[in-house]
Parts: sequence; structure tokens; C-alpha cells
Amino acid sequence: MLFRSAAFATVLVTALTIFSTVSPPTAEAHSWAACIKWVFNKPTESGGRCLGTARRFPYKSKKGFAGLDHDDPSRHYRQTNPADKALPCSDKKTGLEKGADETRASPPSKAYGGSFGPMTLTKVGEQLCLRWPGKNHAESNEKDHGVQIYLTSSPNSKDPTQEELFDHKVADLPYKNCGKGTDSNDRPCGGCFTVPQRAAGTYLLQWRWMLNKDEWYTSCADIEVV
Repeated sequence: MLFRSAAFATVLVTALTIFSTVSPPTAEAHSWAACIKWVFNKPTESGGRCLGTARRFPYKSKKGFAGLDHDDPSRHYRQTNPADKALPCSDKKTGLEKGADETRASPPSKAYGGSFGPMTLTKVGEQLCLRWPGKNHAESNEKDHGVQIYLTSSPNSKDPTQEELFDHKVADLPYKNCGKGTDSNDRPCGGCFTVPQRAAGTYLLQWRWMLNKDEWYTSCADIEVV
């Protein structure tokens, strides 16, 4: 069963996925945004497809939906402290866990297509549904610190600082809003928000998750509002 609303929505995403999964079920790692624009086949179904990803996301990777922590570097990026001074998006060099390169391309479209996933196209008032792997952190014994979604307020020619992004939070989503897959490592989780008023242009969207106190992980994507 899937629960949605016209505004902020809580999405129950089941283990049905367009990706194969190859991660060992007992491995524990850290998460990332695997899809920025997940489109459901029907409002009452869990199946769907991904029409927008983070920057330079290996859309066709054989490592599967939750296997990118085995990449070199790993997909997940852990920010340094203090949080307001951290890079909002991984540069593959900085961070307590450096992550994959999610710096802004010039033009932004160069970070999408080919072996990378598509860039997100959206419009004001549309629901964007994001998706991430549980990575064994969506279990009953884990505290849900939630996911924060930030979206710049005007088209940006360069990435803002994390401190600047703090003024542009558009959603709080539960991290543990997941399907009932048997493998807690690969279990798909997700949530939706409604795109707020924005002029046409390209914006930075940041997915930001706190695993433990002062332990933040981010993924970055370019969003084209049309």
C-alpha cells in the first residue's frame, strides 16, 4: 500500500525496484540519494522508474541500487564539522568520508546523461519523490533523525555554502519510511515534497541525512524548473 498527498507526502516504498541488488545483507554502510525524481507507475502501486538522479550518478551501474558503497570512492559523502562550514556537495577530496564527485558542472547538464543518470526536470506544484537505500539504518533499533531537503531560492551559477543553504529548507522527511524488503541493507526508502514557488531556471537540491549527532551525509542534484 502506498500513502500519498497533494502536498508533503509520506511514501511507503516497497522492495520492488528497477535496480538489481548485490550488496551483502549483513553489511552496514551509509546512505545517499539514489533517485531525485521517482515516478510511480500508478498512485496505488509501488513500482516505478527514476527520471532524475544526483550529479554524476552511475545510473547503469551493475552494483545495483544499494551497492555503490563498494565504489572507489564510495558514493556516500560525510561532511566535516562544524556543519555550517562543511562543503554542501562532495568534491571527492574533502570530508570525513570523501564520497563521489558531486561538484557543479559547467554547464550543469554535463553531470547527467550517457553513463550518468538524467537531470531532474520539474515544475512548481509538482511532487518530487526521492529514494534512498536503508543501509541497515532503518531498523526498529535505529533512531530516525530524518532527512532534510534544501532547495536554493533562485537560479544559481555556483553552489552556495552550507550555511547559506540552511535558509532554504523545503522539507523534512522521515528516513525510515521504507518498504518491507527482506534485506535491510537494500531496502528502498523514500519520501515526497511539493516543489515550492520558483522562477524558471536551474537550482541546487541537497538531500541531507543525520545518522548520529553531528554525523551528516549529503547528496546533491541540479533541478531544472520549467
